[in-house]
Amino acid sequence: MDRRHFLKIASAAGAAGSATLFSGCTTASTKKEAAASTMSAASVHPDAAMDIPKAKGQRTVIIGGGVSGLTIARYLRQAAPDMQVVLLERNATYQFCPLSNLYMVGGMDLNYFCRSYLDAAKNGGYLYAQSTVYDADLENKMVYTDQGKIGYDWLVIAPGIDYNYASIGVKDPEEEYILRQNYPAGFMPGSEHISLKHKLENFKGGIWLNTTPAGNYRCLPAPYERTCLVADFMKKHKIKGKVIHLDANPDITIKKKGFHAAFNELYKDYVEYIPNFDFQSVDVEKKTISSSFDTIHFDDAAIYPRIRASKLIEKLGINKPGDLQFEADIDPYTYAVKGHPDVFVTGDSRWMPYSKSANTANSEGHFVAQVIANRAKGKDTPWISPHTICFSMVEYEPVESISVSAQYAYDKKKGAFEFANVQLIEKWSKALGDGTIAWGESILGDISGNQGKA
Repeated sequence: MDRRHFLKIASAAGAAGSATLFSGCTTASTKKEAAASTMSAASVHPDAAMDIPKAKGQRTVIIGGGVSGLTIARYLRQAAPDMQVVLLERNATYQFCPLSNLYMVGGMDLNYFCRSYLDAAKNGGYLYAQSTVYDADLENKMVYTDQGKIGYDWLVIAPGIDYNYASIGVKDPEEEYILRQNYPAGFMPGSEHISLKHKLENFKGGIWLNTTPAGNYRCLPAPYERTCLVADFMKKHKIKGKVIHLDANPDITIKKKGFHAAFNELYKDYVEYIPNFDFQSVDVEKKTISSSFDTIHFDDAAIYPRIRASKLIEKLGINKPGDLQFEADIDPYTYAVKGHPDVFVTGDSRWMPYSKSANTANSEGHFVAQVIANRAKGKDTPWISPHTICFSMVEYEPVESISVSAQYAYDKKKGAFEFANVQLIEKWSKALGDGTIAWGESILGDISGNQGKA
């Protein structure tokens, strides 16, 4: 279960509280990147061109430096070495979301999760420009940022997710931001994970609330994994109380047998699981969350609302009509936006019901990089299913995990994509725990080019 083994699997299927930046990330380039962040604070005139080297051939601009964007940037440069690739990302330091539940309970240092965008760009041979994208003209092939405009031949939009707090009855902006700041969901990189760790470290007992939203949310098993690890934390530290897990779904969405076994065998006195919870409202002042039938009191919480695609997708008018999550309307076999064959949407803003997870995004990234490289040469690319490899921790010290590996296929009778070639291991073990860490290093090494080392 080493890094090379996981990269071989992924490539075959997908060839498919701190004072420093990111509140604790202390990579070698932190000081340099902090200076770059200060420089980028001053916006420029929207008609001014971004100060970027002139492209000698075609140029691909990538919006978003998550797993998908980083993968495409690196592997597109390999597939099309004469093409200029420019990654636009508003953050100065990359932070990895997977395995963050282990960080939350004190099982891993934050440096493990942090990488330098500068180093990744240098290792991958592409350009990284710290900038905030606020608009794009898809007809005239122009992207507008706070650092000026930049033209493109090919555009990749990989902006990730936003939260939809209205889905749990929170529609007032003031109430939403009180909820965001007091009980963060913890599924977007950066401050949310730091905050949740501090909250758990200072938890004196009572009810800790975790929630699972409806729809295709980011990282299907992660909310249940978090419940296991918070319960384990309370058990190890002899904290009096329990974790109440409210699920909008009729049952655990993935690895059901394994998580139910963990709840019942490991944390019988610490976990109460409540399915079919139709979220209606949250009262932050009273610390209550309500459905049509019940009102649950909590002492602290990580409240995860339904997700939606990044608002940039909707702003550009490329969201799928009628899609409840405002995801991009793209060709599922090429990721190209309908009506714009030179624009691609990847990662968690695409509509296909694939897992919104790091391995899936990495797998897709390998494929889309090849699609763009081939299109630049006038060639088509046969579709390859993305590959989902996912480990979920149920204990820490030592880490013990369960796992799933799956691909996807289109069912013509149902008219939908479904899981295929599923391999589930729902009995936890230390071997799978070691595999969890090896998997994380394999993805981090693949997107940053530094062998997964901080």
